[in-house]
Amino acid sequence: MRKDILALVVGWTLILLCAPLAVVGLATPFLGDGQEFAVRAFLPPVLVSGVLGFLLKRWGTRDDSGERLRDREAFAAVALGWPVVVAIGALPFWLGGMFNGPDEFLAGNVDLSTLAVGYIHSWFESMSGFTTTGATVIDPSTSPICTAAVTDCIAAQPRGLLLWRSLTQWLGGMGIIMLGILIISRFLGGGMSVARAELTGPSLSRLRPRLAQTAKVLWTIYIALTFAEMALLRYVGDLSWFDSINHGLTTMPSGGYSTYDAGIMHFESATVEWIIIFFMVATGINFTLYHFLWLKEWFNVVTNSELQVYLAVLLGSWTIMTVNLIMAADVNSADSFRLAAFQAASIGTSTGYATADFAAWPILSKVILLLLMIVGACAGSTSGGLKILRLRIAFLLAKREISRISSPRKVHVVRMDGKVVDDDKLWIIVGMLSWWAVIAMMGLLLLSFIEYDLNLESIIGLVVSSLGNTGPTLGSFGPTQTWAGLHWGSLLLTSGLMWLGRLELLTVLVLISPRVWKK
Repeated sequence: MRKDILALVVGWTLILLCAPLAVVGLATPFLGDGQEFAVRAFLPPVLVSGVLGFLLKRWGTRDDSGERLRDREAFAAVALGWPVVVAIGALPFWLGGMFNGPDEFLAGNVDLSTLAVGYIHSWFESMSGFTTTGATVIDPSTSPICTAAVTDCIAAQPRGLLLWRSLTQWLGGMGIIMLGILIISRFLGGGMSVARAELTGPSLSRLRPRLAQTAKVLWTIYIALTFAEMALLRYVGDLSWFDSINHGLTTMPSGGYSTYDAGIMHFESATVEWIIIFFMVATGINFTLYHFLWLKEWFNVVTNSELQVYLAVLLGSWTIMTVNLIMAADVNSADSFRLAAFQAASIGTSTGYATADFAAWPILSKVILLLLMIVGACAGSTSGGLKILRLRIAFLLAKREISRISSPRKVHVVRMDGKVVDDDKLWIIVGMLSWWAVIAMMGLLLLSFIEYDLNLESIIGLVVSSLGNTGPTLGSFGPTQTWAGLHWGSLLLTSGLMWLGRLELLTVLVLISPRVWKK
């Protein structure tokens, strides 16, 4: 392991993190929070991120830094870079008073242990944001801002903190490390290694001869769709600019953070819901296909088998849940049609918004939602889950093994869209699915040990939701509840599962291999 290269990549990432922190800090006084608050909440994180990033970059720069970045360093840098970014991203929440922080401690309102738990809450909120999970612990039991007179705990938070909270999801959606590809590929020549580390498996398509150009294309598409949603929510949905911007920032990364306790239910607007449904479905599509649309390569889009399966899964889930709500929950057909469409898109893309308390829906609908959390959407999208592409290839691989038994002399290959899938990619998929099952079982055991008074539905929902980066789940932690009731140990455990799920397991698990750390 070339630790200098590792430090260089993480250093550049922290230097880049200074920009969004500074932008939100400068905007905070104009949002009504005051200049003093902006300095207190955002200046220390900017300084920490900038100084630490500069020191790591300076230490990591060598005469041979221009040599190609190896996969070993790329995977380690991405895996370790995320928790460092999350730790710094948590500081505005802690210093700004969203949770029990230094101000409450200095005022004598909390003790040292409560101060430490306050940072854990901040860490969880930051991890949930950067991994686009969308689970929150903002609650009257955790936030000193939410006094008895406050009716909406999230809406009562300083607007600068809410904007930073939404921006963490937007940055995490395309990948905070992907921001560094433009720099990494120029200085190290190893941008593809970093991209593979964030998108483990057959999910990244090079759209341009140089990866830096590919990153520009992806970010252009991402930004364009974000601004389009903001404009529609403002001028068609009639939301305020603040709400439009925040929900645009959290829909496109399939994040799910809202500016209100009730989330999308707060607006009570079918127009807003249908706008968000459209963009949630859009987030689940491989961004490569948008580039094909721009180039008018229609054939590559309409014949894409993963897109066909993705839309079929959403349509099938929508239909079944609509019928189930009408028959089992006695909901009228118009409401059932809209509610089922919203939740199929929201959970199927791991966005996590809600327009109803689906934790109280009939069992068939809850099973479908649980399966959608596991499956996810298309590879190369901002959504979480195992991804339809990988599950479809795994199914084709299983079929191949059955064919081998029945026809041992025949040459058997796995094809996707007419192309043969290489064996190395097949093994990556097998490895991911195997590790997903192992980690899910370990998470169930550990969480049931810590939260011994929760029911099975809640435990399973928490683990699947964390690994799938979904957010609201089933049981006691549905869309009308926060995760604030969990023990601090459970918050650290589930945030770890979010980290694993966002980086698709193997990128993080490679750190436990002793060979990775050898010189």
